[in-house]
Amino acid sequence: MGQMTHPARTGAALMIGAGAMFACVNTMLQFVTMKLGVPAPTATFWQYGIALVVLLPWQGVGLSALRTRRFPAHVLRVGFAVGGVQLWAMGLAHVPIWQAISLIMLSPFFVTAGAALLLDEDVTPQRWLAVLAGFAGGAVILSPWDDNFTLWALAPVVAAALWAASSLMTKRMTATESPATLTLYLLALLTPLNALLTLGSGGMAPGGMTAFLALAVAGLLTAAAQFALAKAYATADAAFLQPFDHVKLPFNVVLGILAFGFVPPGSMWLGSALIVAASMWLLSSEARSPARI
Repeated sequence: MGQMTHPARTGAALMIGAGAMFACVNTMLQFVTMKLGVPAPTATFWQYGIALVVLLPWQGVGLSALRTRRFPAHVLRVGFAVGGVQLWAMGLAHVPIWQAISLIMLSPFFVTAGAALLLDEDVTPQRWLAVLAGFAGGAVILSPWDDNFTLWALAPVVAAALWAASSLMTKRMTATESPATLTLYLLALLTPLNALLTLGSGGMAPGGMTAFLALAVAGLLTAAAQFALAKAYATADAAFLQPFDHVKLPFNVVLGILAFGFVPPGSMWLGSALIVAASMWLLSSEARSPARI
C-alpha cells in the first residue's frame, strides 16, 4: 500500500502519452491555420472527421460501440467539447503555441473544483497544492499584465473551462460507458457539428494537399490521444490525473520552437519548472502515502 497502485501508474502514463500526441496535433493545427490560412472550423472538421474514419475499424470498434442508454449525456459532453475545440483552434491561429498551452493550464483548476463538488472525489491537500502550483506556473508564463496581451488569448481560457466540463462528464460516464463508446461518440458527434460551423467560414475545402496531409496526421493522432484520455479517466481519479496533464507544456514548447521559431520569454522556463515540479511532487507524495485510487 505504500507504493502507487498499478491503476494510478497506468492512468498517469496514459495521460502523459495523450499529452505528447496532442502536442503534435497542436503543431499541425497551428501550421494549417496560422501559416496556411485555413479557417479554424474547416481545420477542426477535417481533423475530427479523419479521426472518426481512422477509429471505426480500429481494434474492431464498430456499431456495437454505439450501444448506449445515455445518448443525451453524450450530446451534452460533446457540446462542451465542440466549444472547446473551436475556441482552441481560433486561439492557435492568433497566439504562439507556448502562450496558448499555458492558458490551458487553467483547466486542471476547473477539473479539480468540479471533481470535488460534482463527482464527490477525495481531493487531497497535496492535489490542491499541485494544481495551484501548476496554475501559478501558467500565470508566470502568460503574464496577463503585459502590454502584448490580446483578447485572442481569452479563447484558450474559455476552451479550458469547456474542456474541463467535458472531462468531468467523461469521468462520470466511465461508470457505464466503455472507452471505445466514449471516444466513438465524441468523434461521431463532433464531425457533423464541425461541418455545420464550416458553412460560415468559407467551406470545407482544406486548402491544398499540404494542409490536407497535415490534417490527416492530426486526425490520426487525435483518435489515438482521445482513446488514451478516455482510458486514463476510466483508470484513475480525474483530480489525480490533472497534474500529469501539465507535462504536455514542454512538449508543446519544444515543437513550437522547432516548427515556428516561437521562442518564449525567460519567464517561460520558470513557469515550466513550477508546472513540471508540481506534477512530479504529486507523483512522489502519492507513492509515499496509502493509495487512494
